[in-house]
Amino acid sequence: MNVEKEFFSNISSRERAIFEGAISMGALFHQFIGTPVNEKSANSLETAIEKSLSLQPAIEKTEVKIDLAKIKEIMSEFDYVSLSGDMLDVKIHSKIDSVLAVVRMKFIPELNYPLMFIEEIIE
Repeated sequence: MNVEKEFFSNISSRERAIFEGAISMGALFHQFIGTPVNEKSANSLETAIEKSLSLQPAIEKTEVKIDLAKIKEIMSEFDYVSLSGDMLDVKIHSKIDSVLAVVRMKFIPELNYPLMFIEEIIE
């Protein structure tokens, strides 16, 4: 079966690049939110998320930053907290043909929300 022809021939490379980045961002959010994290484990969790997402189709690069200040601010007596969307700043770079989509999630204080959005499209 030719997956490209069978399932993606009805959309442009631009649309597919956005789709792949967005589906990976949704997977990140629903897969990793709630993961136990502290200052010592944040870096390895960032790396694990990056490596995991890089396995998805069309994902060229991922950048994950966990806000250590936020972890310190809400640290529990058990020396860890649960990862939440307001701790994350993530960029996913997805590429189809010559189109690169940069999908981002970051906490927007004015909205009090970890917003996912298309940061950039390079054609």
